[in-house]
Amino acid sequence: MLSTNHFDAFSKIVGADNCYADQAHRQAYSYDATRQSFLPDAVIFPRDENDVRAVLSYANQHKIPIVARGAGSGFTGGSLSVEGGAILALEKYMNKILEIDLENMIARVQPAVINKDLQNAVEAEGLFYPPDPASQDYSTIGGNVSENAGGMRAAKYGITKNFVLALRAVLPNGELIRAGKKTIKDVAGYNIVGLLTASEGTLAVITEITLKLLPKPRMTLTAMGIFPSVSAAMNATYRSFVNGVTPVAMEFLDNLTIRAVENAYKKGLPTDAGALLIVEVDGNIEADIKWQIETIEKVFKENGCAAFFIAQNDMERDAIWFARRNASQSLKVYGPTKLNEDITVPRSALPELLSRIEAIGKKYDHQIPCFGHTGDGNVHVNVMTNRQDAVRYHNAEKAIREIFETAIELEGTLSGEHGIGVSKAPFMQLAFSPSEMNLFRTIKNALDPNNILNPSKMGL
Repeated sequence: MLSTNHFDAFSKIVGADNCYADQAHRQAYSYDATRQSFLPDAVIFPRDENDVRAVLSYANQHKIPIVARGAGSGFTGGSLSVEGGAILALEKYMNKILEIDLENMIARVQPAVINKDLQNAVEAEGLFYPPDPASQDYSTIGGNVSENAGGMRAAKYGITKNFVLALRAVLPNGELIRAGKKTIKDVAGYNIVGLLTASEGTLAVITEITLKLLPKPRMTLTAMGIFPSVSAAMNATYRSFVNGVTPVAMEFLDNLTIRAVENAYKKGLPTDAGALLIVEVDGNIEADIKWQIETIEKVFKENGCAAFFIAQNDMERDAIWFARRNASQSLKVYGPTKLNEDITVPRSALPELLSRIEAIGKKYDHQIPCFGHTGDGNVHVNVMTNRQDAVRYHNAEKAIREIFETAIELEGTLSGEHGIGVSKAPFMQLAFSPSEMNLFRTIKNALDPNNILNPSKMGL
């Protein structure tokens, strides 16, 4: 527990109205989307960057764990106070869009700005911020940077790291650093921006982010293909790219997911289909949009697509996207407990990956519905089980391990967008050699020798 002296010191830094150790605040900041719970000893609301510096300086001196937190919407426990200490809650004050620079096409934001709020603000100026995690309505840009969040538009535009130009961040000892520049090119010094992006709050607390913006595309077109099997859909995915099309998004639902959505919402989905592929293209020239969608239709049908639908208006577009947007919450029909992972493999390995996941499900007698971002090889794997049934839950955990092993064997990775946190930390040794893990620990020790920032994360 945090001593009275330490609590009083933090209260003096941020003000008594911004530092709490009561049960209500501690409980409110004890969990995230994993539904795991770890009570912090205190919750601190820094008012500005200077408060962050002072809090970290004091915490480092007294070896008090600090976990920076935005919306707490992560799926791997990245913002949980596993070792107690204090939550540094940024959402109350550090939530402003500081600048939208039209001439240089950049935005400067504080870490607790909501992703969707930024998208809306820049689109009002005719610009575009592509990273769109499923949590965009509530997740924060700081969290997106710390986890290197992706989204449906990653197939064409990439993920958060592709848009971070510069950062202001506070090191564990309270020192302020500026990493990167607002320029398009910057090759001076080490790539500290790249190092801090996806570091899950273990190396520094980000206090300001400079993001690259793009011109907003004038036209968008959405379509859906119905396939007899997951394998056929996966083949159509990577062959579309080979044929020269780079869609904004290419998303899939397997048969289990299709049936779950139809069971929940009765939208007339083809429950006998092996898979659905939803594809979206954008651009500024009508002829180019037409060529893209015609090429995709041709490739889809060459790979067994039984029917291909093109949305003719916003209502039809929303209807096509409905199944994908509501896939996750519909899966409860298969079990009360969902072990949700977000493995990623090269696109060409998708057919083999999905085939082997199906075999793993049969081996352990578990339903494993899959959906996700086939355009970038990122699959959301959902092992449906029952936490109250010890035997089944243990088998589900064994299935998860085999799925991770399969992804690594196919030259993939443990996570495409959720990060590692505490949930995936036990599997880091599958993906990284002892030398690589030691390198990670060396970097962590160099920046945070007292291990105060988000300890017990990422297997470090």
